[in-house]
Amino acid sequence: MKSALALMTLAASSLAPAALAQTSVTVAEKAPIVTLNVTETVEAVPDEAVVGTGVQTRAPTAVQAMRDNAAQMDKLIATLAKAGIAKKDIQTSGINLNPQYDYSNRAGQPTTPRFIGYEASNQLSVKLHDVKKVGSLLDAMVAAGATNVSGPSFSISDPTPMLAQARGAALQSAKAQAEYYAQAAGYRSARLVSISESNSGGRPPMPMMARSFKEDAAAVATQAEPGQVGSSVTLTVQYALER
Repeated sequence: MKSALALMTLAASSLAPAALAQTSVTVAEKAPIVTLNVTETVEAVPDEAVVGTGVQTRAPTAVQAMRDNAAQMDKLIATLAKAGIAKKDIQTSGINLNPQYDYSNRAGQPTTPRFIGYEASNQLSVKLHDVKKVGSLLDAMVAAGATNVSGPSFSISDPTPMLAQARGAALQSAKAQAEYYAQAAGYRSARLVSISESNSGGRPPMPMMARSFKEDAAAVATQAEPGQVGSSVTLTVQYALER
């Protein structure tokens, strides 16, 4: 029995070093740390655009308002197809039906709202892969019965190369700043410790669009200027200053 107890004690004592070997030890960085936030943006001419359009119709009944709206929308979608817009690039963004009331106060009339019918609306989001056609498409949509248009919003279809360029520029800028701080503070060099990134690919600026929808045939066509859009990368980097 004593022999068995001795063996058990020996086995238990042999497990202790193994348990201690699993302990995680973190050594804190003793050198001064410089934290930098650097943003770089690369701009380019956009190659796609999104415009919003839709139709609104009013009628005494809800059924008639929706029917009239559907007929107008069919005409609008047919115009988009004729302009070469693929079906996958046309998306419904909202359908609404609401009662309409007249709240105006008329002499000798009750002050309570007067029901006047229903308004139906159907909104579309349309993507164009040729930004040069934005203006002409807006004119075509209005001619086809669109009662509202919005946008355009320009963007880059594949911002990956722009992000890579912005990323490299941001890292170079961060390195230059860190080395400056190292030398200014009397240290020999700056050693990179950590990097974190956030980016925005092909973010559009506020679009510049001159709209001139007129009934006469001599009306000036709508102009939509794409300008440039930027892809930005923001790096948060830490450098340890070393002697």
